[in-house]
Amino acid sequence: MNRNLPFVAAALLLWGFGEGLFFNFIPIYLDKQFLLSKYQIGVVLGAFGFSMAITHIPAGRLADRLGRRPLLLIAWVLGLIAALTMGFALSLPFYLIGLFGYGLTAFVSSPLSSYVTAARGNWPIGTALSLTTATFGMGMVLGPVTGGWIGDHYGMRTSFLIASVVFVFSTILLFFIEAQPIDQHDPAAPPPDLIRNKQFVVLMGVLTFATFSMYLSQPLTPNFLEGVRGLSLSQTGIIFTAGALGNSLMAMLFSRSRPQSGFLLSQVFVMLFATLIWKGSSLPIFAMGYFLLGGFRSGRVMVMAQARELVHDSQMGLSYGVMETISAVVFILTPPLAGILFERDPVIVYPTAIGLIIVSIVVSYIFSPRKVSHA
Repeated sequence: MNRNLPFVAAALLLWGFGEGLFFNFIPIYLDKQFLLSKYQIGVVLGAFGFSMAITHIPAGRLADRLGRRPLLLIAWVLGLIAALTMGFALSLPFYLIGLFGYGLTAFVSSPLSSYVTAARGNWPIGTALSLTTATFGMGMVLGPVTGGWIGDHYGMRTSFLIASVVFVFSTILLFFIEAQPIDQHDPAAPPPDLIRNKQFVVLMGVLTFATFSMYLSQPLTPNFLEGVRGLSLSQTGIIFTAGALGNSLMAMLFSRSRPQSGFLLSQVFVMLFATLIWKGSSLPIFAMGYFLLGGFRSGRVMVMAQARELVHDSQMGLSYGVMETISAVVFILTPPLAGILFERDPVIVYPTAIGLIIVSIVVSYIFSPRKVSHA
């Protein structure tokens, strides 16, 4: 194993724990602390998605041109500052500055994926990328249940401050990783632009529809569990912990699967999540639903593994940036729509999402690239 991967894994493990302390509770915090309506919460989450979307492609291009390590360090430090801002915020505008600042750190995704891909050695691409999901998920296993307990006893603001302390140690670990050489292409035979790469463009269309279909039921499910099903923050934290465990175990499961098959299976798991939340009536059923939701993150890794085989080494960061931007745009547009559906009928979003996922599975099977190497 490359010496840098253990440091990346340890940093992600700690960051996952810290983020797990507060991230899933943000919709509830906006509701209880700032008294926003469900539609307003959806708008805030959409704006959060916008803050994520605007940085991915520039970050991917910079990773290809300037190197990945500097961007990783900038993202880690910015995330620490944003968490502190949310923790100390007493007014909504100040809190939103921290929240949207935290959203900007999403640009780390493409340089991180590029860094891990380049450092993978003889590992398959899907296995290496699953490392980031698995270790981050392991950290989040204890984060939500701890954050729920802290929220019940000391208030959710405390969770942000404790997370900031954890982020400090995560950032220290990341400073130990080494820089990587910058990939170059032959100037006399440059690779085709991504927009002219037909297989890549088709795969991006598949990704867009699949991400929308799988994400529609997610943004306001914390509010559904807390407001409609009547769960406490501690109970909700247990459910989020099951989800984090699912993220980690699903990543391990999918790391050895063929990317095309894994992507289809991930959508089936998310469809089961929507079904269990819709029809469930007990804590174990909701926890199982969130466990299966781990397929959502793993599905994105499977698409990245497919896309990596379609582009030149020098386009790796940019291609990952394009994929993350597509996901972020979906995260912008979907929460307000989910908020509208929630205010009309809190339940209707789940059968709607299930129907869309079924269509997405068919589309993914037909249009995903067939010839992708997998060790």
